[in-house]
Amino acid sequence: MVGDWRGRRVLVTGGAGFLGSALCHALGAAGAEVIALDALLPGTGARRANLEGSGARLVEDDLRDADLHPLAEGVEVVFNMAGQTSHAGSQADPFTDLAINGHAQLRLIAALQRVAPGARVVHASTRQFYGRPQVLPVPESHPIVPPDNNGVSKFAAEQYWLLEHRVHGRPVAALRLTNCYGPRMRVVDARQTFLGIWVRRVLEGDPFEIWGGAQLRDFSYVDDVVAAFIAAAEALAAKPDQVAGRAFNLGGDAPISLQDLGDAMVAAAGEGRYVLKSFPAERAAIDIGSYHADDRSFRAVTGWAPRVTLGDGLRRTVDWFRPRLPAYLSDET
Repeated sequence: MVGDWRGRRVLVTGGAGFLGSALCHALGAAGAEVIALDALLPGTGARRANLEGSGARLVEDDLRDADLHPLAEGVEVVFNMAGQTSHAGSQADPFTDLAINGHAQLRLIAALQRVAPGARVVHASTRQFYGRPQVLPVPESHPIVPPDNNGVSKFAAEQYWLLEHRVHGRPVAALRLTNCYGPRMRVVDARQTFLGIWVRRVLEGDPFEIWGGAQLRDFSYVDDVVAAFIAAAEALAAKPDQVAGRAFNLGGDAPISLQDLGDAMVAAAGEGRYVLKSFPAERAAIDIGSYHADDRSFRAVTGWAPRVTLGDGLRRTVDWFRPRLPAYLSDET
């Protein structure tokens, strides 16, 4: 349940993307004054339509070169959702990957230091940089062994923000996300999540591919992810000694094998079929195997818990996209 955010000035970076726009809708409904900053870059899933009805003010600009001071001035809370997430893209172009996840983050930190030194920050991080799990479920203390360039840059981004807490005392928390899914996610391809292309194939009547099939994954429905980010921001104010300066895993429903997930997708949609394939060589080299999160620390300190089961979340996702799919089959923002 979202608390009262009336009159609070909030900045959501990556605000026109999948998770960012969902946050904008929730915060707007709670009365916040929301600024959504987004470069609307092709390949990210960001689009103006994602913000329709949210009440957020969209600022189309890029963290890498935007004048951030006017946007950050007077901000009470920043939900930092902007970032490069494509693993294959990071391998093909590590320089752009680092510019987005490294240099751009430092620019935002510098702007906040000047005009919003007390703003709370909840940073969207990732489980990807753990690499291949040495133990399941994976705790926050797991060794960091990034499997690709994106894992390196995302870990650097997270650490820049946690350093901001240690050096300047800013109330910051990072949430290491697992596989997130739901309405407004990218479905044109698998750049953001493979579940996106599964939804597209099901609704177009084509089989989707399952690579491997035995790997375990956990999945977070978008409404649960939004609730977690807001819970983290509220906990930074209510109990900073327990939350600030920490990185928390965020999981979801119980882990499931990819083949069983395929069966669940077909059941939720009431249609569809899949084919099992081996991992392509270029993806096998960076695949992490099975993963599911140990997120007991975050649950204990915030009281958060996922409310949407996987089956229900898949059904909601497919039902949402069914009448809207054509609008989401391009990179037109």
